[in-house]
Formats: sequence, C-alpha cells, structure tokens
Amino acid sequence: MRIIHILNHIQEIGNGIVNVTVDLACLQAKSGFEVAVISGGGEYEALLTSFGVKHYQLDQSRKPINIIKAAVGYRSIIQEFQPNIVHAHMMTGVVLAGLLRNKGGYGLVATVHNEFQRASILMGLADRVVAVSTAVAESMARRGIHQEKLRVICNGTLGSPRSRPLQEYQPLPLQRPAIATVAGMYQRKGITELIAAFGQIASDFPEAHLYLIGNGPDRHLFETQASQTAFTSRIHFEGFQAEPQRYLLACDIFVLASHREPFGLVLSEAREASCAIIATQVDGIPEALDNGKAGILIPAKDSKALAAALVNLLSNSEALNEWKIKAHQNLEWLDVTRVHQENLAVYLELVKK
Repeated sequence: MRIIHILNHIQEIGNGIVNVTVDLACLQAKSGFEVAVISGGGEYEALLTSFGVKHYQLDQSRKPINIIKAAVGYRSIIQEFQPNIVHAHMMTGVVLAGLLRNKGGYGLVATVHNEFQRASILMGLADRVVAVSTAVAESMARRGIHQEKLRVICNGTLGSPRSRPLQEYQPLPLQRPAIATVAGMYQRKGITELIAAFGQIASDFPEAHLYLIGNGPDRHLFETQASQTAFTSRIHFEGFQAEPQRYLLACDIFVLASHREPFGLVLSEAREASCAIIATQVDGIPEALDNGKAGILIPAKDSKALAAALVNLLSNSEALNEWKIKAHQNLEWLDVTRVHQENLAVYLELVKK
C-alpha cells in the first residue's frame, strides 16, 4: 500500500495534529508500507526521513496565488507517488485531495482533529472520516456527516517514535507541590480559569507553584493576568518544551482546563507519568480519562470548581496518591500501535473496494 499524509506543516511546536500524523507515518513506514508526507515542512522532516518516509514540500497557506500553486504541485506529487490512500489531517489538504483526484484514484481519509472549527465540515469530502473520540463523531454526525463514513479512532501517543521511553527522562527539580499544564496558550485551553483557581488557593498552600508549559498567541493575556495576582512569583511560564515529560514526572497535579478538547493527547502522557489529573468534562476528555476513572472531571469555565478540586488533592495526601495510581491504570489502549492498526483497517476498507 502507498500512503500519503497531507497537512499544513510538520513543525515541532507541540501541535497535536502534527504529532498524530508524524506518529502514523513513521509506524506505517516501519510496517513496510510506502509512505510520504506533504506539508510546508518543519523540524520533523529528519525523523520522517530516518523512518524512510518521503517528504514533499508544499505551501498550502490560504492565499489565492498559493492555492493555485499548491494545486499544481499536488497534482505533480500524486502523479509521481501514485498513492492508494491519501490521508488528510487539515482542511486545506482535504479540499485539495478531494477536488483534484481522478475518478477511480486513491481512497481519501480525513481525520477530524478540531471538530469545533466551522470549516471542519469540509472533512466530509473524504470517503472515510475519522473522529478522534466518540464525542467528535457524534458532533460530526449532527452536522451532517453520514454515519457510514464515520469511524472513531481515539488518539493515543504512548510509545511514540517522537519520544524516548519515559524512564529515560529525568524529572525537573520543580518547587512542590507542583501544579502543571501542558497546553497551547489559547483562551480555549482554560488557562484563564487555571490562573484564577490558583489565585484562590495559593494563600492556603504557600508551598504550591503553578507551571504553564506551552506557547501561543494569547500568552501575553495570561501573563498580564498572572502579574495582577499576589502570587505572580509562583506562576511560571515555561514556554514550549520539546520534552514535557520532564515536567510531568516532577509535578503532583496535572490540569487540563480546556473549554473545547476533541481528545487531548497530553492526557495520555500525564497518565503515563502518574500525575493526579484534573480536567474539564468536555468533548473527548472524559473518554481519555476512562470516563472519570483515571482523573477528576469538573465543569468547564468554572475556576471555583477547579479550585475546589485542587484543594481536595493538596490537602489530602491519600487522595492525591490514589488519583496518581488511578491515572496510571489501563494505559494499554493509549498506545500508538493501536492507533496505527485501527487507521490501517480504515485504509483497507477503501483499498479492497
């Protein structure tokens, strides 16, 4: 089988879509398939090359002249590589792949990573639409994607070719108890509520520190918010970290306070590191946490509920340890090999037609 993945870029910036795509491409090539990636390029080119994945450079930025050039470039790539499957991970890619294939050509698969984006309905141009959680699949069905096209393949990142085994990472010497999040600096990630919740509990737990790992366009808003609290010296903006495992291994409580979250790859990493986890009960997060068995679920956009959950763990060492143990149970299904195998099964549906 000859497989092409298409997405906007392959930069190493903590983008979940990129991470999932790189994992799949590497594992597919390792399994003996001919695999290529079409993107605008990025740091992961070296890793892909080491696995025998061919990379085609294609600028898909949404400007008229670029789209025309991308269409010409895409046709040329397809003629050269002759794929059986094209797997699109972002909207521009699925439009190119859907509109420019010849009759009787490749099967087209699209993975919906960010269902909350209005344009994600364009993923329905594909023959099969992969949702990264049951919640995403149900939302796409409500928006008009036919059930016979939809397949659910939950995300999983453990054993990723992008990472070393967890035991090879050294935990950082964080000030403890340490509360941490690993998330893009976007409003939808709930950083505002996390900082507010920390402000509510910080005076009662003077040893506690908050670590915010990630970058993004709204970082300055969160820095301003933190600077206006009485505890700014205990709120640490760490920026993007290529090895977030070092933070996860060192922190006591991991928080993902997202307003929208199709699945949340980082939750599998936090679980592997045995963090006690607090996360919002939205979209695919409950599925990533075994419906609350592996982490505490709270309402979104509710800093008081988040503060209460933090107080419960910080004031009760037995509860904290219990949730650390629960997080680390039932991890097998979060392995990248399962994700690879389930995607392959979807490809075979189309190749066998």
